Amino acid sequence: MTNTITSLTGSTTTASQPASAADKANIDYDSFLKLFMAQMKDQDPTKPNDPTATLSQLASFSNVEQSIKLNEKLDSMLSVSNATLASGLVGKAVSSLDGAVSGIAVSVASGANGLEATLKDGRTLSLGAGYRIGAA
Repeated sequence: MTNTITSLTGSTTTASQPASAADKANIDYDSFLKLFMAQMKDQDPTKPNDPTATLSQLASFSNVEQSIKLNEKLDSMLSVSNATLASGLVGKAVSSLDGAVSGIAVSVASGANGLEATLKDGRTLSLGAGYRIGAA
């Protein structure tokens, strides 16, 4: 799937559909630059763009780019936090909030669905929905 953007001057920019959030950020960055350059290239020399508006666009884009980088760093910090939490659960008694699944955690894995503890009896407990920790 492609997205086609046509500027007021008739210039057309086409971007492929992103595969992931990181790819989407890169495509959005590339699309912005293409549109910005097309706008600068196609402006009427007798009526140039307002420099204040141009600087405002660049500042807005800079804020978006910084937000994307901040989100990447927060994701990294969350991964470290999950690893710390996971290491603290091994050897502890854990149970689901409703008490249906409980046992001693022998390992904890972090995946796409969050943390999941493997118990001594082989059952698994998803830690994303809530859990209790007790002494082993």
